[in-house]
Amino acid sequence: MKEIEQLIAISRKYGGDSRYVIAGGGNTSYKDDEKLWVKASGYPLATIAEDGFAVLDRRKLAVISERTYSADPALREEEVRNDLAAACLTKDRRPSVETSMHNAIRTRYVVHLHPTAVNALMCSRDAEAATQRLFGDEAVYIPYTDPGYTLFKEVERRISASRASSGREPAILLLQNHGIFVGADTTEAIEAIYDRVIGRIEAVTGGIPAAEPVPVPDCVVDILPALRMMLSAQEGLRTLKVRSNSRIAAFAATEAEFAGIAVPFTPDTIVYCKSKYLYLSGETAEELLAEAETAIRDCTAQNGCPPRILLIKGIGLVAAGDSAAGCDLLLDVYEDMMKIAEAARSFGGEHPMTQAQIDFIDHWEVENYRRRVSAGKASGRIENKTVIITGAAQGFGRGIAENLIREGANIVVADLNETAGTATAENLCRLAGSNRAIFVRTDVSDPASLRRLIGETVRHFGGLDVFISNAGVLRAGGLEEMTPEQFEFVTKINYSAYFYCAQAASRVMKLQNRYAPENYGDIIQINSKSGLRGSKANFAYAGGKFGGLGLTQSFALELAPYRIKVNAVCPGNFYEGPLWSNPENGLFLQYLRAGKVPGAKTVDDVRAYYMAQVPMGKGTGPEDVTRAVLYLIDQTCETGQALPVTGGQVMLN
Repeated sequence: MKEIEQLIAISRKYGGDSRYVIAGGGNTSYKDDEKLWVKASGYPLATIAEDGFAVLDRRKLAVISERTYSADPALREEEVRNDLAAACLTKDRRPSVETSMHNAIRTRYVVHLHPTAVNALMCSRDAEAATQRLFGDEAVYIPYTDPGYTLFKEVERRISASRASSGREPAILLLQNHGIFVGADTTEAIEAIYDRVIGRIEAVTGGIPAAEPVPVPDCVVDILPALRMMLSAQEGLRTLKVRSNSRIAAFAATEAEFAGIAVPFTPDTIVYCKSKYLYLSGETAEELLAEAETAIRDCTAQNGCPPRILLIKGIGLVAAGDSAAGCDLLLDVYEDMMKIAEAARSFGGEHPMTQAQIDFIDHWEVENYRRRVSAGKASGRIENKTVIITGAAQGFGRGIAENLIREGANIVVADLNETAGTATAENLCRLAGSNRAIFVRTDVSDPASLRRLIGETVRHFGGLDVFISNAGVLRAGGLEEMTPEQFEFVTKINYSAYFYCAQAASRVMKLQNRYAPENYGDIIQINSKSGLRGSKANFAYAGGKFGGLGLTQSFALELAPYRIKVNAVCPGNFYEGPLWSNPENGLFLQYLRAGKVPGAKTVDDVRAYYMAQVPMGKGTGPEDVTRAVLYLIDQTCETGQALPVTGGQVMLN
């Protein structure tokens, strides 16, 4: 239908604009004389398609307006929900709770949104009087009413009164501490009305200025991993993310500034961010963490769940989410609340919800359902764990990353190759559910670069659970051919850099263990079969890998008291990867030139020689190594081990 295409288009137009929609909120509808199409719960407007709309029989939907329901609120809402379900023709999609209001407005199209500018007016002390000044009888003002049937009946009553007094269908409904409904018979008219409404409000507020960037300080590495463990104690492993800008810094500057955003303004804020937010202002990391321990414990005891939002003086806004995607959503919703508070000063200051109103939303089944559907979760064996993989832009590292992101991990691609690394991270995000991947340009031989890597990991995900030291280089050659420069280069990357990596990673893992003694961390070196036995004309590589196993065992002994397991995976040959098969400098070519395979005339001769040494008759792929990595993460009784994954080419005694 042309009308449904237009409904989809206007839904996406506003749904993709953060000035109008945050966290997929709001809903849209189209109706003819018999049916109503309304956004189904849990479908974001920005990407909605025809299957994102529930279709209802308007004749059956009218029963909700006519029927007398139970006086008991819980029973009443259940009865209404049952009637709504009975009217729904698409049984696999739950219609928006505001469906009855869409039906009560007689226009063909209805678009309900929560624009920041509108809520600056609707969440202000002067909301009703300012609405009258700006819009007169063009808009119907609805005082705050608990959502559901009660709100529907209040809206229905006020629409009827407006029709009676003006003789026309109201085009604008403005709901205190909620948002706006706009109705018209064409989508073009809807857009014109929204432009007019926003324009009049911004003529008073001057618009909402963009915030200036403010860097997140390096001290977050000493704070966020500990907070993450505190916040994970009750509901399982959290992901944390920090954001800072001039707006956030202003609200975080003093407790008095925070007081203006300490209580939610709208139901959406409660749905995603819950209703209790913490302000922390400790001067040092130790002071701040001591303050946080008490505040988080008390908040959890009082509210039955840990806080999701923390505003930290000098650091920024911290979200504690069920997933990395959930953190982005929390940050967007709460920063939008800051924008609303700023602009509400033009209308007498902010007007938060009352405790009774908050309690209703916090416990309302409909909003809890929407919270569950919208938030989503990663799923897999290492769900919500954060994993750094060095050398992950291509080859073995990239393959491991692709397998681990499917297991629910957040992945940090650490590599010198910025072009390939960025592309890999983008591809990983396409494979992800609600977990995420980022790229951080990293030189593993430079401790300062590794500190930056750890800092970016903590800023994006709040901590570190697994560090996979995979970056490696190989320069084949015998005693006569190998130069000191080549030997030192191979040793620096394959041996020394492993020490730098373990040192940087273990600092975060130790901090996490301090606040969650039962928590395990993992440092895993991707070693080689050449670390288990010597390799002719390849002594620089084999020597570094042998040394890596010595480091692994030594690190394991030192870090065991902190429940940090240190292990190595020793793969066989990944013949299909660029390390072996690159036509310009792959190992097959290097070994041919170095004369490592007696009698070999071609690259194919070298390949056949190595394949003949593998009892299982196959090369070792990234999926094989990933299985070993997952085993090492899963178990809690192995450390200091070198796990061969060689197809039987190397067998341990």
